[in-house]
Formats: sequence, structure tokens, C-alpha cells
Amino acid sequence: MKRIVMPCIIILLLLIIIPLNAITVEEIISKRDRNEYIKTAKVESEMIITNGSRTINKSMTSYVDDKNVLTEFTNPNDRGTKFLKKEDELWMFFPEAEDVVKLSGHMLKQGMMGSDFSYQDMMESDKLTDLYTFELMGEEEIDGRKCYVLEGIAVEGKEVSYYKRKSWIDKERFVGLREELYTESGRLLKEMTVEEVNVIDGRWYPVKTEMINKLRIDTKTEFIVHSIKFNTNIPSSTFTLENL
Repeated sequence: MKRIVMPCIIILLLLIIIPLNAITVEEIISKRDRNEYIKTAKVESEMIITNGSRTINKSMTSYVDDKNVLTEFTNPNDRGTKFLKKEDELWMFFPEAEDVVKLSGHMLKQGMMGSDFSYQDMMESDKLTDLYTFELMGEEEIDGRKCYVLEGIAVEGKEVSYYKRKSWIDKERFVGLREELYTESGRLLKEMTVEEVNVIDGRWYPVKTEMINKLRIDTKTEFIVHSIKFNTNIPSSTFTLENL
């Protein structure tokens, strides 16, 4: 009888303990947000845009807070070109024309400076937990890294670039390694892959990302973060049209 009872007790204990220790979807996304969400930062970065056999490099300096972004391009061909995201609005400054243009509507879906990242992509600064409702779909490996696979559906009433996103989140480092971005009808629009992750100020942060626009032929864009300083003191006057 003892031989029968003891295994049964062990099995019952495991059934009780495992659910208590299981991580929830909300915890997975919250841990990812803690790594990737930016409160304030100064960022030196570069886009490498590949279109067929042609490659274009664009470097930039960005100042970021939780609602606003000011980016100035520093490569020779685009030097002085700026864009300002102020909450839900976006303006561009073109130095040659000395003109400020507000981008809206379909213009936000165009590739930023010819890249595979849209202006709308650059405008989404809210935490993922505020934008999508996620469901855990399973687990998979990407390049030897074990990942949670989550599917997120846009929260009703939220302005987002993509209705659905499928995310592969590193189980150990809680950083997104891959994403597929879909329309409401289920059409795959873009694929994003994180190629390099570094520890910066105690958090895992993606420093090299590749975006492929499935609606374009033979193109891709690499976004490389050369340096990032979190929690910097950025004056509110930085994010004004006068400063643009």
C-alpha cells in the first residue's frame, strides 16, 4: 500500500506546484517591456537599407521620452533632416527647403526615409501591455534560444500599426527575438528579426534588428544601435516645433 500511496502523493504535489510556478502571459510581456520600453534615452543609431544590389546607410541621433521622439539624421546626404514625434503627431523638417511638413494618414504607412520601417512603426512608443491582448501559443527555439510564442491582438480603440503580432520572446532574457506583423484579414505584412542583444544598464536590449517588408521585393533594413543612454535628463523644449 505504501508503495502505491507515495507515488500518488508525489504526483499530486507536482500537479499543485507546477501551475503555481508557471509564468503568466502578462508576466512575460511585462518582463519584456521592462527590458525594451524606453522612459527617456539618447540614442546613436544607423539604418542600413538594402534594395536589390544597392545599399544606403543613414545615421541618426535621437532623443526619446515616453511620448515624444526627436531624430536628426547625421549622414552627409540627409544631414539636418529631422522628424519630431509629439505624442500622436509627426512632423518632418527638410533643410534644403527649410520647410516643416506634418505627416498624417497614409503618409505614416510609407517607409521612413525609404526604409522597411514605416513612420507609424516609429510612432508606437507605448508599452505592449497597453496596446495588445496576448495569448500564449506555445514554445519554440530560435538559433538555439528557447522562446515563448505569443500572439497579440490589438486592444479595441488603440491606434496601432498592425492588428496582430506574433512574437517569439527569449525565455531566459525576456527580449523579443522575432516578430511577424499581420493585418486584421491575416495577411503577413512584415517580419522582424533581432540579430544581436546586449546587456545595457542591467537590461537586455536589442541592438541589431532586421526588418523585411513582405509587400516589397528584394529589400530589407537593418537598424543598429551604436550607443544608448537610458534615463537621461532631456529638456521638454527638445520636443517642440520651434526646436525642429
